[in-house]
Amino acid sequence: MKEIILLKSGEIALKGLNRGSFEDVLIKNARRRLASLGSFKFTKAQSTIYCKPASDDLDLDEAVERLSKVFGFSALSRAAVVEKDWDDIKTKAVEYLADTLPYVNTFKVMARRSDKTFPMNSPQICAELGGILLEAFPNLTVDVKSPEMVVWVEVREVAAYIHARQLPGAGGLPIGTSGKAALLVSGGIDSPVAGYMMAKRGIELSAIHFFSPPYTSERAKLKVISLLEKVSAYAGRIKLHVVPFTEIQEQIQEHCPEELFTIIMRRYMMKISQRIAEANEYSALITGESVAQVASQTIAAIACTDAVCDIPVFRPVIGMDKEEIVQISRKIDTFETSILPFEDCCTVFTPKHPRTKPKLRFVEEAEVALDEETLIQNAIDNIEEQIIQI
Repeated sequence: MKEIILLKSGEIALKGLNRGSFEDVLIKNARRRLASLGSFKFTKAQSTIYCKPASDDLDLDEAVERLSKVFGFSALSRAAVVEKDWDDIKTKAVEYLADTLPYVNTFKVMARRSDKTFPMNSPQICAELGGILLEAFPNLTVDVKSPEMVVWVEVREVAAYIHARQLPGAGGLPIGTSGKAALLVSGGIDSPVAGYMMAKRGIELSAIHFFSPPYTSERAKLKVISLLEKVSAYAGRIKLHVVPFTEIQEQIQEHCPEELFTIIMRRYMMKISQRIAEANEYSALITGESVAQVASQTIAAIACTDAVCDIPVFRPVIGMDKEEIVQISRKIDTFETSILPFEDCCTVFTPKHPRTKPKLRFVEEAEVALDEETLIQNAIDNIEEQIIQI
């Protein structure tokens, strides 16, 4: 029996006259995500995108898994393709659902008939097929309010489709429809979650990681790459910029007051990130900061950090507590990697008593002791780049 994947677009439906262009980007992203599995043909009609495998031997389980992580789809399901003929529909429905209906107790049938020439209306399809399934699977009873399974019959222009297990999609907007931004990524829990959340809004991600050998090890950098690979399952291709940060941190440690180490370090990160953004046409920066989580994330500290930025800084987890962030990190499979005990550059130079309410004037006065332009240019001249894509 031939199968296809039916994909429902969610928020895109609200885009009015721009809906078509959003759907085109969505299909392009979906096709790219399945490229390594083989050839799939995509078409769209009536709020549904149809994904048809070019041959019967393609891995539809893996295709569904990958498409469930493509932002822009609200739901998806595998469906049997049958003739728009009632005898074919009822026969194939029993056959196609034989692997699932014996394992549930309650069900109902829903029908959508966009081809009005089909001789039965939707209520008739539901009633007739419901009776046939009850007879074929004696374990079943009908529950129209909260069934364990909903069997769908969709009679459309080209064919009829039968499906029963609709899976949730990733939601959000297609990657690339909201511009480009750079994620400042550490090896912790928060920044991968922040990247995932902004990618869900259609932003094409790049990433910037600050690396401080020998204080941070190669394993710490590999941990970040592993985290970005997991984020790329949702966000697609990510360009990573690895910035050498050792010289800057050592100069801050040598010339600046200890209680201001963290805030001055954060300001240098933002200055360098902004230059990377300008050179690569990224329109914003993204961080995983959450108010009051650590000393550098108080309102006063964030104000000092933002004072060096001329482009928007998105902080999608700013109002979330740690448990809420952890829940998302578990969902996107970054949590177990994030808690691996490899150091990052933000923690190895942490002062014993950081200033939680820094005054911008004192911070700027402390920075005068540093050769800012030389330090920043040295870091930028030695950036390593690589493409992250699963």
